[in-house]
Amino acid sequence: MEFKVVVFWVLAVVLVFASLRVITAKNTVHAVLYLVLAFFNASGIWMLLQAEFLAIALVLVYVGAVMVLFLFVLMMLDINFDKMREGFHANLPLGVGVGVLTVVQMAMVLWTKVSDGAPKLGVTGQPGYSNTKALGLVIYTQYVYAVEIAAVILLVAIVAAIALTLRRRKETKYQNPSKQINIRRADRVRILNIAPSGRDETRP
Repeated sequence: MEFKVVVFWVLAVVLVFASLRVITAKNTVHAVLYLVLAFFNASGIWMLLQAEFLAIALVLVYVGAVMVLFLFVLMMLDINFDKMREGFHANLPLGVGVGVLTVVQMAMVLWTKVSDGAPKLGVTGQPGYSNTKALGLVIYTQYVYAVEIAAVILLVAIVAAIALTLRRRKETKYQNPSKQINIRRADRVRILNIAPSGRDETRP
């Protein structure tokens, strides 16, 4: 067995384990950290496939930016996880159905690629070959509509995250700048006449 095959199986096993822990971990922060591990292993598999651009983009974009955003969102949102877990069993059949449907669709796609032959983006090893250029040509010609739809979905997700973060909470203290500006001098300072004996003359 070649060393490349051994590395692939190690990365694949760790990737599957980390992916399972993402959906089974009770602590949300632990789930995010397992997702970071899964992204790193997926990046290693991309490197084995000689797709350096995808590997670097996966680490820089998802691990370096998206995961940090996930952690900030989890810390900012006031989510009652105990209440969310109460409806877990009620939504379990729907989740299992969606998962099975996703697995079947991925199997159909992979079977189609294996039977028909995967399209080649270019011939590696030739002078001047760039998998980044070949990937860009495929994305913005053959899959341009799919990329645009994904961009719209990401935009909607960003707007939804901002709307959830900026919702009004009862326990949060807010300041009204207009009231702070329009306040009178008498409301800010109160002058008291203190007797030399220490007795407050303002009191009866």
